[in-house]
Amino acid sequence: MEILKKCVLCPRKCGVNRYENKGVCGANNKIKLAYYSLHQWEEPVISGTNGSGTIFFSNCNMKCIYCQNKKISLDGYGKYISNKKLGEIMLELQDKGAHNINLVTPTHYVPQIASLLHKLKGNELNIPIVYNTSSYECVGTIMMMRNLVDIYLADLRYYDDSLAVNYSSSPNYFEYATMAIDEMYRQVGKYELDNNGMLKKGLVVRVLILPGHIDDSKKIIEYLYKTYGNDIFISIMNQYTPVNTCIYSNLNRKITEDEYNEVIDYAVDLGITNAFVQDGDTASESFIPDFNKSTI
Repeated sequence: MEILKKCVLCPRKCGVNRYENKGVCGANNKIKLAYYSLHQWEEPVISGTNGSGTIFFSNCNMKCIYCQNKKISLDGYGKYISNKKLGEIMLELQDKGAHNINLVTPTHYVPQIASLLHKLKGNELNIPIVYNTSSYECVGTIMMMRNLVDIYLADLRYYDDSLAVNYSSSPNYFEYATMAIDEMYRQVGKYELDNNGMLKKGLVVRVLILPGHIDDSKKIIEYLYKTYGNDIFISIMNQYTPVNTCIYSNLNRKITEDEYNEVIDYAVDLGITNAFVQDGDTASESFIPDFNKSTI
């Protein structure tokens, strides 16, 4: 694919010829997969009763120092597969009863995925496609998924750019992410649920609250509500799990119940009604897939 010969798929625009070298994300021209399964730990409108057919791609264009999935995102764990094999995995998950196909961190493989979905979607593959992303995306890359993605499951991690730089080495994150999310919304519009309460199409934006930074989370939530109202779902997450020792001491703890409740109260006071909140201790390594059990 010509686009991979000078890769500018993500905001880093490293321009690498991925047929000869790896990009900043760690990917070459071949799809690399770490894990796939029926996953129960997404938002209820995505996981449902049967689970979401999640496909975890190896490598990542962000460099989050607190990443729960560091083994695959930063260390590159996984196995190279063909486009044909990826299609077989999607159909296998559909046959197992998955409510949707959930592409986790797909940015650096979008050209290959889009080519495959043009062949499968609406033919052999008839369940919604979920694009699960950090949102550090170029609008042009998201446009390549037009009419292929039904549900965007997007993070909005930082409002303050200094946090994006210090914690994820991702400058201008909010600018790029909000432009990408705008394009996602243009494609799918206001959410739609099926008769069973499952999401058929729409946008879910996740706000992961980081310890010591509830004001940043509030600014993100306010931005989302002022921009999209209740036409999207906002998922307010308390599941930050300190799995790596960080140089920033605040990142070496979970968020407190008081921190989380303050953010929830803020969202309620704004008038947000379409939101997911998390109860109990979801900040646990048990929610992280065991990539060693991959059956690829």
